[in-house]
Amino acid sequence: MGDNAVVMNIALIILLVLVGLAVVVALYGVGIYNSLVALRNRFKNAFAQIDVQLKRRYDLIPNLVEVAKGYLKHESETLEAVVAARGAAVSAGQKAAADPSDPAAMKALSGAESQLAGAMGRLMMVVESYPNLKANETMMQLSEELTSTENKVSFARQAYNDSVMQYNTSREQFPAVIIAGACGFQAAELFEITNVAEREAPKVKFT
Repeated sequence: MGDNAVVMNIALIILLVLVGLAVVVALYGVGIYNSLVALRNRFKNAFAQIDVQLKRRYDLIPNLVEVAKGYLKHESETLEAVVAARGAAVSAGQKAAADPSDPAAMKALSGAESQLAGAMGRLMMVVESYPNLKANETMMQLSEELTSTENKVSFARQAYNDSVMQYNTSREQFPAVIIAGACGFQAAELFEITNVAEREAPKVKFT
């Protein structure tokens, strides 16, 4: 009986150690999971700040186009390109805002924003050839508002990309990568303008 008792005690100790290890591992896994959730929520919140500024810019562009129409009677193609690019960007922005963690939605928004930046850049080049339009008071006011909004978009985008990098780095580290894969934490997409020639905000400042 004595030997059996010793064996049972050893078995019980081993069992308790294994249970304890399992609890520690489980708690560690929960901690990693919660950390990934927090990081994901952080970059989603960062995108919300971008979304506010993008919507502001999307609202300003039609007003600018409307003012330009009165002067650019022979530049309808340029104006139509801006309107079309804005529409595509608005649609892409709505999808990205619904789920900033969706890589496809963020890639689509980056592409749409590149197209809009290009269209706006071409419009501003045309405007340079129309002194009366450049001097228009409403146009100058819209220019200032757009420039201010573009700066805010750039700042918010940098904050978003920083949050995404932190999330992706944490997600890819071991053992977080195991939990991320098992729990559906997919890699987040940076918000970048892919066309190098269009990286800078449209120059809408009139002097």
